[in-house]
Amino acid sequence: MKIILTAEQITLVIKRLAHQVLENHNNLENTVIIGIQPRGVLLSDQLVKEINLLNEGKPVDYGKLDITFYRDDIRKELHVANKTEMLFSMENKNVILIDDVLYTGRTTRAALDALMAFGRPAKVELCVLINRRFSRELPIQPEFTGLAVDVLPTEKVIVRWKDAEPDYVSIA
Repeated sequence: MKIILTAEQITLVIKRLAHQVLENHNNLENTVIIGIQPRGVLLSDQLVKEINLLNEGKPVDYGKLDITFYRDDIRKELHVANKTEMLFSMENKNVILIDDVLYTGRTTRAALDALMAFGRPAKVELCVLINRRFSRELPIQPEFTGLAVDVLPTEKVIVRWKDAEPDYVSIA
């Protein structure tokens, strides 16, 4: 196992991503942030906390999206659903989807399908902590990336959280 980001580095990356989101969405009134259940939510919780601090107490609309029944691998095994929490309309909003690792693009595709059940956003952007380049099965690229890595298809990128705080990112 090789650690590629420590807890301190993840915290810095989250701060940088928050600044980038605010640079591209200076008026967050028309922007919503949605964490993809389950692993994207831990990242999105931290990112939204940082954005709200930087945005001088004006909270951004934040939701959590369960994509369990939109996945294309649902037929292979039994999945336990998570909870979708969205207390706002996405209609004509700029949506920023948050996930921990972008690998094949299939999770993002499932999230896009799930989003359409809640309305039609004006724009959808993707923010990820780790972008596994050169492994995409679908033409999906993030607008906001914490770290881009090149790993072998046989290797795994593992994002660890301890008590909902960043712990480390490793390649195994």
